[in-house]
Amino acid sequence: MIEKHILIDDADPAILYGVNNANLQIVKALFPKLRIVARGNVMRIMGDEELTTEFEQALERMRHHCLQFNSLTEEDILHILRGEKTSKEGVQGVITYSTQGRPITARTTNQQRLVEAFEKSDMVFAIGPAGSGKTYTSIALAVRALKQKEVRKIILSRPAVEAGEKLGFLPGDMKDKIDPYLQPLYDALEDMIPVAKLAEMMEQKIIQIAPLAFMRGRTLNDAVVILDEAQNTTIPQLKMFLTRMGMNTKMVITGDTSQVDLPHSTQSGLIHAMHILRNVKGISFIETDKSDILRHRLVTKIVEAYESTNEN
Repeated sequence: MIEKHILIDDADPAILYGVNNANLQIVKALFPKLRIVARGNVMRIMGDEELTTEFEQALERMRHHCLQFNSLTEEDILHILRGEKTSKEGVQGVITYSTQGRPITARTTNQQRLVEAFEKSDMVFAIGPAGSGKTYTSIALAVRALKQKEVRKIILSRPAVEAGEKLGFLPGDMKDKIDPYLQPLYDALEDMIPVAKLAEMMEQKIIQIAPLAFMRGRTLNDAVVILDEAQNTTIPQLKMFLTRMGMNTKMVITGDTSQVDLPHSTQSGLIHAMHILRNVKGISFIETDKSDILRHRLVTKIVEAYESTNEN
């Protein structure tokens, strides 16, 4: 008889063990000759060496399934223990899965072009109207790269430019003032990574969210770096950001040139970059339009109305 301690350091134990430890009870029933004790992210197994090895291999597949699909059902467990593919494995076109196990895919032609551009280029500009999936798709691609261990971290940033309300008038310290600008990034991450796991990854700086000003002086290696709302960067700010790029790093810059909140006398760094970087090899430009908008149907009509008057 042997005893092994297995650390589950990346998958969410709550998903692996199931609601009220339902999955754990199924596994125990299927391995009645083993003693299995789970405490937090450590699992202790005692029993015959051959049977323990068999269980360890099955546990690794279950762990990988939880990490990839954010779900684990009784049916999945049975397929895994039989050495079969689960219903989700082998499904084409999925970028990653939501915390509810929903497949996240490119839902429009331009979103698919963004996926393809991310795979072939180290720097991608995604430009288009609100609701066209630029940021959400980009974050999904970053989460996939992290889960597949293609990079070691995700770095998300936004310029803290006010749209009518001054930072100084907002309550709290600097973090409290900055967080409202970063909330859309938190929202997307929380849809793809369980809340407890996300908090842990942010504490360990595997996922970093920071305003653009905090990027100065850094070299960003081995990461997917996303700059959201880039239309609100100045030319020097965007140049500073783009030159932070390090080894084994991909950058995605998203923005909507119809929603520039900079003073009228200040040129948008994004619009400037669209002109001077368009033909640089290794940089891709993807432009979405109102046909890609997947929010409420009124959003498309609002975009059309503003386009017809040429107002920003």
